[in-house]
Amino acid sequence: MARAFKACDVRGVYPGEIDEEAVCRMGRAIGTVLDGKPVVVGGDVRLSTPSLKGAVVKGLAGSGCPVVDIGIVPTPAFYFAKGRLGTRGGVMVTASHNPPEYNGFKIVLGDLPITEKELAHIRDLAAAGKFAAGEGAVTQRDVLPDYEAWLVEAGKNLIGEMERVPEIVIDCGNGCYSDVAPRVFERLSIPYVPLFCEADGSFPNRSPNSAVAANLTALAGAVAREGADLGVAFDGDGDRVSFVDERGTFLAADQAIGIIARYMPDGLHARDKVVLDQKCSAAVAELVSAMGAVPLMERSGHTFIKTRMITESARFGGEISGHLFYRELGGGDDGLYSAILMTGIVGLRGPLSKLAGELPSYATTPEIRVHIQADPAMLDAIANGFPPDRVSRLDGVRVQFEDGWGLARMSVTEPVMTLRFEGRDNKALRRIMEEFLAPVPELRDRVMDRESKVKGRKSKVESRDSEVESVEE
Repeated sequence: MARAFKACDVRGVYPGEIDEEAVCRMGRAIGTVLDGKPVVVGGDVRLSTPSLKGAVVKGLAGSGCPVVDIGIVPTPAFYFAKGRLGTRGGVMVTASHNPPEYNGFKIVLGDLPITEKELAHIRDLAAAGKFAAGEGAVTQRDVLPDYEAWLVEAGKNLIGEMERVPEIVIDCGNGCYSDVAPRVFERLSIPYVPLFCEADGSFPNRSPNSAVAANLTALAGAVAREGADLGVAFDGDGDRVSFVDERGTFLAADQAIGIIARYMPDGLHARDKVVLDQKCSAAVAELVSAMGAVPLMERSGHTFIKTRMITESARFGGEISGHLFYRELGGGDDGLYSAILMTGIVGLRGPLSKLAGELPSYATTPEIRVHIQADPAMLDAIANGFPPDRVSRLDGVRVQFEDGWGLARMSVTEPVMTLRFEGRDNKALRRIMEEFLAPVPELRDRVMDRESKVKGRKSKVESRDSEVESVEE
């Protein structure tokens, strides 16, 4: 199971990389680190979740931790429960947006997200088998009624006094929001059409990854067919959200971040901080700066952005994978909260396509994924090819050009290098790609052969072949 430990969480194929015996040992290790303090445990709808959740609960209790089992819930409800119940630790059994054969664990040891060092310590402790011993009590608690009531009250403020209540299509993807989201929208008197709102851990209708336009063709079709104003889609565990406008066009995450930053309730104030992952379009940072707020670049990854949100007391944050973070949520994210907010913005401000069209936009590629073994020398070669003041090594290597930027980084979950590029226009984009990749000819040839006709996007992410797609780890 050791290789299932990643930079931010634990994730692998069940049962080949993750099984009940190893998970019980991991639970014992987490309980040892928490020194017998209370822990809340939840799980997603995956078919392997009940047995894996039982194993981690057994391990935690065996190390003396009182465990509150909250059952099958969306990840945002898990974080809500941890705060409401006041537990020190938490374990959410989920593989988030990964395919159905995967499962995993989001682990919380305190007020801040877990660090790579803490995860490594749990991994090593589980392998060594040196655990605390005890008999922690296990209790069950249904937190969904409280979570839904809180969302409804928060939602009333988010939607405000709309001139016209939009009709939406909700694509739950058979995931954790399948029952919750329809109930909440109904209580908010927002008309909706349900799509794939039957919980099913085999995910029979689409991938749990809602951040890929190709996975939302059914949602786009339903929006057009129903004449709806907006389509919303959640990933498998509900902490990410994607949007489709009234024309059935997939809204790039950069655009969603920009729209919410511009029109969020009470607005951004001078010197408010906004955390953006380093893959975000420069147009978003420019918009934030123009509003008097302060954009902060952070490395990609939920843990890193949430930690920066908390430590900087930032007002808002966004990652192009569909995570949207808010000070009101203690720096955390919630896909349904964001969906309600966007519904209110559309109701108050007009069509989503119009709002997206009003944003500044540049020629930007989706993520380009090159299957290659990790080779830090490649990243070093790119970095050494440019003046140091233009290079960021926050994560991988990012090079700033006068009219755009380029980024390359190694995936933390698979042998893949991911790249993204942006230019003021398509001509600049092509030149930036050539210059950025010039120090690594073997990589340049692989990328540019596939990008013989580079097209930037304006208000959408384009679908390409298997190595060029809009995805997130």
